[in-house]
Amino acid sequence: MARSDDPADFLPLTEAAFHVLLALADGDAHGYALLEAVRRQTDGAVRLSTGTLYGILSRLLADGLIADLARRDPDDDRRRFYRLTPLGRAVARAESARLERAVGVARAKAMLKPRRG
Repeated sequence: MARSDDPADFLPLTEAAFHVLLALADGDAHGYALLEAVRRQTDGAVRLSTGTLYGILSRLLADGLIADLARRDPDDDRRRFYRLTPLGRAVARAESARLERAVGVARAKAMLKPRRG
């Protein structure tokens, strides 16, 4: 199957994959930095094992949502750096919008407290 360039074709993302894309929105990172970023941005609610992370990275690479950079960590040349691609950014935006619509429905059904101004 040919790779799609339509962000909607990648939705919905798993929670873990979404958080990896969000972490890469801050800039290039290696695996350990991504593990820590996901933990921080979710207040510890999402803790990825290295095996889970590298499975996600492999899938995101194959889908063209991230790129593997030739750049290596000068302190540890085994560390590979990853970058969000334009398609990956578009997919993260589309997933954000999808989740925002779902939260809007939940608010309308009084499942969540209304936002405070």
